[in-house]
Amino acid sequence: MNKIEITHNAQDHIASILEKDSAAYFRITVLGGGCAGFKYKFDFENHKNDDDILIKEEKINVVIDETSMELIQNSKIDYVHELIGSSFKITNPQASSSCGCGTSFSI
Repeated sequence: MNKIEITHNAQDHIASILEKDSAAYFRITVLGGGCAGFKYKFDFENHKNDDDILIKEEKINVVIDETSMELIQNSKIDYVHELIGSSFKITNPQASSSCGCGTSFSI
């Protein structure tokens, strides 16, 4: 089963941006590159592809392509406020290492 946990903090932040941008979906994509091999990309959009996996949460709808889902399955997505700023934080159990900024990882 495809499973990603999205915390209430992350859902609240995403919902506010979706409303402000009049977007329907929060898209998560994993791309090749980044300082550790793969990198996370987040978009707000109104288009859902036929092969996207739709994750319906209480406040938001998330879309993710099948390949990206394989790479971040069972991950936890949070939105955190730290001294260096606010950002999404992903805890990915499949990642063997990640970069210092937390936006890329390797398997």
